[in-house]
Amino acid sequence: MEYWQELISKNFIDGARLARRLRADKKDFCKVAKEYPININPYYLSLIREKHDAIWKQCVPNILEVRQTTGRLDPLLEEAYSPIEGLIHRYDDRVLLYVSNMCAGYCRFCTRKRKVGREEKVLKESDFIKAFRYIARHKAIRDVILSGGDPLLLEDDKIEYYLKHLRKIKHIEVIRIDSRTPCVLPQRITPALCRMLKKYSPIYFNTHFNHFQEITDASTKACNMLADNGIVLGNQTVLLAGVNDDSHVLKRLFEGLLMMRVRPYYLYIPDAVKGTYHFRVSIARALRIMRELIGHTSGMAVPRLIIDLKRGGGKTPLLPKYIIKRKGRRYVFRNFENRIFYYADIE
Repeated sequence: MEYWQELISKNFIDGARLARRLRADKKDFCKVAKEYPININPYYLSLIREKHDAIWKQCVPNILEVRQTTGRLDPLLEEAYSPIEGLIHRYDDRVLLYVSNMCAGYCRFCTRKRKVGREEKVLKESDFIKAFRYIARHKAIRDVILSGGDPLLLEDDKIEYYLKHLRKIKHIEVIRIDSRTPCVLPQRITPALCRMLKKYSPIYFNTHFNHFQEITDASTKACNMLADNGIVLGNQTVLLAGVNDDSHVLKRLFEGLLMMRVRPYYLYIPDAVKGTYHFRVSIARALRIMRELIGHTSGMAVPRLIIDLKRGGGKTPLLPKYIIKRKGRRYVFRNFENRIFYYADIE
């Protein structure tokens, strides 16, 4: 058994045990666990510095998860865009393969809260063969995302099985892996895993850091190991109320990610998922935060602000408004410093 497997074998999955560890009231933890499973590995739990800090809020259950009834279990209609088991095909040129519903820890804000942790399962081989044939038939598909749950909770040989088969399809140009393990379980990123991924280059690897407190020596080592093996790293952050809805927190996070060779990619407004509404941040607040980031750090450290529209509307970028007036070819801008500038466009 590898070290990362030893760690997750000690995960906190019981409300009463977690309450003892955190010196908290077990009653609320146990109530939440009946509806939404608990799962926190010892490494990520060790990052908590104080009660209700940014790490605590992301992984420790909150009674609001079951008290609030607003939202939908599947607001993005992923099930409606799933022509076969384990495959989501919402955009013509790309598909997502849901290869596992296991994670190194269950995020309390998870967009797939309806599925993750319900029962431990991976994509059956027969279902993958159907998905593989589906992708091979649909020649417009050029981009495949391995997601879940977390695909890196699978054994290396199972991950390689998927990669090997996908690389046989000539029209597949891009393979992406979505995994939070570099953040919540960096011990999973091993030399053997990196060597295997390198064989199927180019691999685009999107990870998920939400707060600078998650940047540690271990997570830095994991990201550098991936980068050293030619893996292109991006980060998808979710804007979470009480966790990171502050431009100073995000600036520190995004600049820290660049130092680990991870490019900030998306900043998501949280999906309207039932049981997560206490994390919601308004669009107006999100745009104010973006205005406080743009121009105040390098462009590489500024991700795209994204809202994933309900009912399958798709990922839509948002930007603060900088053009305040136009008359003919003449534009009036209010820049990031709130100063007025004039610009004459070409005909």
